[in-house]
Amino acid sequence: MISTVQRFNRTLLLACAPFIGLLIWILSVQFSVQAPEIERTDDSAAKLPSLAESAAPVLDELNQAEIIAKEISSSMKKVSELYAKTNNSMSSIMSTAKAQVNRPALIYDKRITSRLGTVADSVTSDKLTAQLFRIQAQNFSGYALKVKLKSNGAMNMALGKDKFGGSETTLAAVKRTGAVAGVNAGGFADSKGKRYPLSTTVVNGKYVSGFEASYNDLFFVGLNDRMELIGGVFNSQAQLDRLNPKFGASFVPMLRKNGVNLAIPFKWQTSPNRAPRTIVANYKDDQLLFLVIDGRDENGSSGATLAEIQMLLTRYGTIDGYNLDGGGSSALVFKGRVVNSPSDGQLRPLATNFLFFQ
Repeated sequence: MISTVQRFNRTLLLACAPFIGLLIWILSVQFSVQAPEIERTDDSAAKLPSLAESAAPVLDELNQAEIIAKEISSSMKKVSELYAKTNNSMSSIMSTAKAQVNRPALIYDKRITSRLGTVADSVTSDKLTAQLFRIQAQNFSGYALKVKLKSNGAMNMALGKDKFGGSETTLAAVKRTGAVAGVNAGGFADSKGKRYPLSTTVVNGKYVSGFEASYNDLFFVGLNDRMELIGGVFNSQAQLDRLNPKFGASFVPMLRKNGVNLAIPFKWQTSPNRAPRTIVANYKDDQLLFLVIDGRDENGSSGATLAEIQMLLTRYGTIDGYNLDGGGSSALVFKGRVVNSPSDGQLRPLATNFLFFQ
């Protein structure tokens, strides 16, 4: 699409073309004065006036050409000055228009950021902006990570050691891939010494072990090819395929959808009551929010309830919210260090991890 500045430049070039052509012709034409032959006779002096008379028209033409050249040069100078002035004005107008277009997004981002509190640490690059916040509630503490993705390569989900059945800690996955941050992802099941991702899992746009219809409150959550959070209960692969999943994992239960908190199944209200938690949510501008809540153990004596998590998601102004694997799996790595306090006393090897790249 031709911009306003480009259209103005083309119009200016067409307007100046005749002047430029005339100037080039004047500079390229060679004017010469040819004096008539004069016989060497005694009356040569008398014929000198006729020589001056012959040269006069040519001199007049040269004078006229010089005048025209000066006028063209003056006109081109004025046009050039006008062009520079107009171009500067157009650039200023475009900058102002761009700022006005981005203003609503900046206001919205400022509003949701203020709800999270003070930024404890951050990373900004061409691929993403990631901001880390501390959470301090009456019954628990933890961290929030708000992420704005700017490139399709800014986030991914990796299998443990990039193998189906493999496992590695979130920190190991971050170091192995060169990521700037990492959060634990979906649930897992152990079999014959291997750790497999739970239910439907997608990596690099492909189903790792095929599609499995949702059951027992299981959901699928991940990102599509437009860097948008997608998730929910899916009864068929075609239903999920329509959302173009790029990567994602499964766990239980869903907490929030379209800005409304969902009813928590009784089983997940008490099993356990309180625990370390990991949550993924989104905002209407497609920014992501990860909550990682600490707790001493998985016996229900510390950490957060899912109802308390829903209160946080409401307070923070999120749209959708999904409960990821928690307990000893909850892990948040930022800038090469483990930020939270894993309840096992050390990081747990996991089947899947969300990773972020700067």
